[in-house]
Amino acid sequence: MNSQNLIKETISFVKNKLKNAESGHDWFHIERVWKNSQKIAETENCNRLIVEMAALLHDIADSKFHNGNEEIGPETAMNYMNSLNLDKDSKLHIVNIIRNISFKGGHRHSDFNSIELQIVQDADRLDAIGAIGIARAFNYGGYKNRTLYDPDIKPDMNMSKEAYKNSSAPTINHFYEKLLLLKDLMNTEGGKKLAAERHLFMEQFLVQFYKEWNG
Repeated sequence: MNSQNLIKETISFVKNKLKNAESGHDWFHIERVWKNSQKIAETENCNRLIVEMAALLHDIADSKFHNGNEEIGPETAMNYMNSLNLDKDSKLHIVNIIRNISFKGGHRHSDFNSIELQIVQDADRLDAIGAIGIARAFNYGGYKNRTLYDPDIKPDMNMSKEAYKNSSAPTINHFYEKLLLLKDLMNTEGGKKLAAERHLFMEQFLVQFYKEWNG
């Protein structure tokens, strides 16, 4: 099976797997990350097939929707890839990207790194900021029945990984605890350029939000 057919088959698999997913982590999220990954990859020396496959499979089973199980995503991806004509090293590389892509409250400690991980991670982070990022944050907040904002509950900038995963804080707090931090965590030059505009939009949104909140 050539690369083009591998991508087509994987798109079909992901679409079917995520057909009932929460809308911030559905096929359209995957598609945006996939497209941004391709855009960033154009200016990097990388394995394009690894980038595209990892982008398509990176949220195939997000731990947030599986009782915090961080291995279900890598396992689901590997089980799928075992049915494909992919070499062992490529499959392990893709699984390592999936395992290491997440923000996790800023507590990501790993010996694994690659330009392919950096590209897909940047693409995923881009979808968490800007107009789409704002929409996804409030969509997930609604899904978890969180308040929009509570002036008495301040952002916690020193959360442990477990506290971050289990947080039920207002959605506005998430801007400070994650979204506004992502611009400075981008890996690639392409990612940094794309993040700058989206970061500015979030800052402008917050100014308007507080203006309206305070009447």
